[in-house]
Amino acid sequence: MKRVKKEKDNSERWMLSYLDFITLLMIFFLMLYAISNVDSNKSKALANSLKVGFNSGNGQNVIAVSDNSDATPVVVDEESQVAEAEKLADVKKKVDELVNNSELKGSVSTSIQERGLLISFNDSVFFNSGEANIKSDWQSKLKSISKVLNEIDNYIRVEGHTDNVAINTDYFHSNWQLSSVRAANVVEFLITQGGVSPGRLSSVGYGEYRPIKSNDTEDGKSSNRRVDILILNTNLNNSETSK
Repeated sequence: MKRVKKEKDNSERWMLSYLDFITLLMIFFLMLYAISNVDSNKSKALANSLKVGFNSGNGQNVIAVSDNSDATPVVVDEESQVAEAEKLADVKKKVDELVNNSELKGSVSTSIQERGLLISFNDSVFFNSGEANIKSDWQSKLKSISKVLNEIDNYIRVEGHTDNVAINTDYFHSNWQLSSVRAANVVEFLITQGGVSPGRLSSVGYGEYRPIKSNDTEDGKSSNRRVDILILNTNLNNSETSK
């Protein structure tokens, strides 16, 4: 009598494929979890360093990278960041006192930002409409501010801004020119009359392209017509030097 060969029961073979799939899926999610942890830690480190830099939290050492892609990163420790934040806060206090006790009150604002201390002047303070020469009767006020600037050694950037109303005069053919010349004239004044070291200064004109308010209203246009004196955070020194 012939023996009947018993066929193997393959009804559960699908389980092997299923388990393989589950294993691969688990590995995949573990990899995603590991990657997300790395990014999270980097984000936390960056947040902590910025908090420390402006005296609003605690953190560890940070590598400060400038907006210049060719610049070498600068390692800044926590103590230096706190000292820098305190220095900028002290300068802000002195400028605020000077402004509040003069005719500049209401036309000048100060704020500490990631870039440093920003001193913003409404354009009507120092300039007549469509002109770039600093008003003679306001030069003494700018000279007073230069004394505060000379108490520190930070780099200083003067930034010119306009509204979006086109200009085309014998002297200026665009808002680019007007904003640039105004910024340059403030820099020259700080050097010649304020005694600020030329090596610390730079000027840039942004025309109408860095508004802080909408140009749809007169109030917005007035706010956008300004000259900013930016005292750079020393963490950004590499953005001002080719070293």
